[in-house]
Amino acid sequence: MGVTVANQQEPEPDMADMNLGQDRAHSARMYDYYLGGKTNYAVDREAAREVMRAFPAIETVARVNRAYMHRAMRFLAGQGVRQFIDVGTGIPTAPNVHQVVQEVAPECCVVYVDNDPIVLVYADSLLSGTSQGQTAYVDGDATKPADVLAAVKAEDIIDFDRPIALSLHALLHFVPDEHDPYELVATFMDALPAGSFLSLTHCTGDFAPGPWQAITDTYARQGTSVRVRSRTEVARFFDGLILEEPGVTVGHRWRPEPASGPSLAHDAQASLYAGVARKP
Repeated sequence: MGVTVANQQEPEPDMADMNLGQDRAHSARMYDYYLGGKTNYAVDREAAREVMRAFPAIETVARVNRAYMHRAMRFLAGQGVRQFIDVGTGIPTAPNVHQVVQEVAPECCVVYVDNDPIVLVYADSLLSGTSQGQTAYVDGDATKPADVLAAVKAEDIIDFDRPIALSLHALLHFVPDEHDPYELVATFMDALPAGSFLSLTHCTGDFAPGPWQAITDTYARQGTSVRVRSRTEVARFFDGLILEEPGVTVGHRWRPEPASGPSLAHDAQASLYAGVARKP
């Protein structure tokens, strides 16, 4: 689905003293544009359209990711998980994690984590959950998991003695190898009790290597590193965990449901791996 640029309006942040990086494209705002949102600037739309010229299906990738998130979170809430930590939240797009899981179980608690000032501007929409549950937003850098965990614990709404679902959706392809993303994930999971879950998605160049190289080059020109990974590389993030069926698969193939995300003829249109695994 395309976005009608004429209807786009510049977002109006309510924190004028914050540096929102309006002079350069930002990956979170570009993602918002792919989803048809309005929380983006002209510079983001220009960069996003450059990506779309290289790979027109990028909007589909974003929608596959979002639809997977809805299914995975409903699945985890259905498994009895009542605590969720969503790292790399991005710009709020309803339904958000708390809205999905609290529809299954109103008592669910969710902590959102991001370090993007523009996400903080719109964080109020992440804090309006059910009366039975709780939601919170913390400012944290995903590449510093110990600091993120400390910030989450300070909110005092997540009990680290009970199972927790950690979501790392569309995040790790923005973590270059020099930041050791595998150690990052291991640090998060080591802090969670047995019975906890990891849900992640990760872009891949397996199906369309040429266009994805063009995409990474476009992001690099905007100052954002992108490291797409193969299925084998993505599967490594789940080492030591027990994968839920159907394992690590292309996003639209993970427990598909009627009317949940776009119907695709080719996996290249998704170019996104997804998986859920339990800590034994």
